[in-house]
Amino acid sequence: MNAGLDETDAKILQILQREGRISNRELAARVNLSPPATLMRVRRLEAMGVITGYVALLGREQLGYDMVCFISVTLQMHQVELVERFRRAVSAMPQVLECHHVTGDYDYLLKVVVKNRQDLERFVMAQLTPVQGVARIHTSLVLNEIKHTTQLPIPLDET
Repeated sequence: MNAGLDETDAKILQILQREGRISNRELAARVNLSPPATLMRVRRLEAMGVITGYVALLGREQLGYDMVCFISVTLQMHQVELVERFRRAVSAMPQVLECHHVTGDYDYLLKVVVKNRQDLERFVMAQLTPVQGVARIHTSLVLNEIKHTTQLPIPLDET
């Protein structure tokens, strides 16, 4: 639900997705509003939950994480306690960038960063495999990242 986003809101969101550290004054100039009016719109978008936070995006390779893997996990049983235990365990693993509950052949899809093959083996064998309830693990290595973005397309209110 885009709850009344207009073209100016869309411009603000597009700019902030690319340049999260832009000053309010510069943002206001780019969207042709006064700085107070721009700040009011940004605060409204934050209050609506459209803007959920601001982060620094880091270069994973510069930090030594040369491998990205997608790891599919199947649980033995889908008892609430085992599912919650798995979710808590995965949430505590810093190598796991994303965890999605999915449909299909597997129950969960994890996006994981590791430094090398040995690091991947340690992660799978020492951290993921021992989690109670894990039945099957399938790992796919990323050979080349074709597209990576954090920018969402901005839908406008059709009314």
